Amino acid sequence: MIWNEAMECADPKDLKGIQSQRLKEIVAYIYKNCPPLKAKLDAAKISPKDINSIDDITKLPFTTKNDMRDNYPFGLFSLPLKEFKEIHVSSGTTGNPTVVGYTKEDIELWSEVMARVLCCAGANPNDMIQIAYGYGLFTGGLGFHYGALKMGLTILPASSGQTKRQLKLMTDFKPGILACTPSYCLYMAEEARDLGINPKEGSWKVGIFGAEPWSESMRKEIEATWNMLATDVYGLSEIIGPGVAQECQYKDGLHIFSDVFYPEVINAETGQPVKEGEKGELVITTLTKRGMPLLRYRTRDIVSIKYEKCRCGRTSPRVSKITGRTDDMIIVRGINVFPSQIEHVLLGIEGTQPHYQLIVDRKTGELDELEVQVEVEPKIFSDEIKKLKMLEDKIRKEIESILGIFVKVTLVEHKSIQRSEGKAKRVIDKRVL
Repeated sequence: MIWNEAMECADPKDLKGIQSQRLKEIVAYIYKNCPPLKAKLDAAKISPKDINSIDDITKLPFTTKNDMRDNYPFGLFSLPLKEFKEIHVSSGTTGNPTVVGYTKEDIELWSEVMARVLCCAGANPNDMIQIAYGYGLFTGGLGFHYGALKMGLTILPASSGQTKRQLKLMTDFKPGILACTPSYCLYMAEEARDLGINPKEGSWKVGIFGAEPWSESMRKEIEATWNMLATDVYGLSEIIGPGVAQECQYKDGLHIFSDVFYPEVINAETGQPVKEGEKGELVITTLTKRGMPLLRYRTRDIVSIKYEKCRCGRTSPRVSKITGRTDDMIIVRGINVFPSQIEHVLLGIEGTQPHYQLIVDRKTGELDELEVQVEVEPKIFSDEIKKLKMLEDKIRKEIESILGIFVKVTLVEHKSIQRSEGKAKRVIDKRVL
């Protein structure tokens, strides 16, 4: 099922015409209604009359998270505050958090793209969905809720946490669709086994997982554990929340709804476009939002993009799974390290579990040290020291072959790494940089 065939399966030439018209309109709208972004356009010596087609998008300046923080809380809103019906706030790390606002029309847009997400993942109007993303200032839970309402699904608004209750809902109500973070899905499998529940016999047939990077190895782990189709959803609060892109059943890239969110992939250092299929930083322009539209927002997410028609019938461009971020990668001894690289190695080694932490430290006068703490299966941890040493050596050699640097591997007991009901905390950086 395709929710909006007219847009999701549009002829590329027709789609370009739609994108061009919408870009012209949104640039003129921003120039009139958003002083901080107007100032950026003026500084770049660009006015609305310079934008005549989607090809002119590269003339526009980039927008970054710093623009949002510098204009905290409502400086990037393009309408009076009374026009906004919902406000979300990020859980930012330093400085001011990012604030995003939605008008009534923006909520309708969010509902529309989330209905596309659900259909793309394989939902049908008679399905029941268990939403285990958080509700509140985080956009995940409400985004899925709005899309499910739009599509007509039966909703279990479980929110995050209370894992035993999540499993009881699954067991008793038998929802066919689960929406949560991938790490939490695997954590629920652990809890299910402890409660005597066989995950393979669970009711979830489709999982829609996002909010954190996850590897193909983790996908295989989830699918094998729960006997479900595990799909990737992509979004970010600054753009709309979840609903920017979604995998279909073929899992050959995430369909980005480019009539609404125009994607570019650039070289993160030069800002220039990369070739189709090459990795780069994803940049998104919101073509139809009115409360807080953004031009060429630098997501910092690393993807590649392709444009050929998918087997599912959709013609929308597809971005790869997120392989990392330009701003949260770890640089260790001059080497760029992404947690997803290490996760891929760990999930390919028998005896390890998909729970790990990377600890980076630098002692005075010494080089950076990267420690990888890995949980192992209880039966492995109880084995003789020689076998544990062999496993530790194997993990270290596999990681070093990928990264090209020395790593310290520490095997830890089952459940000794703190679990998260939201985004898993993968990296602890103790360096004073």
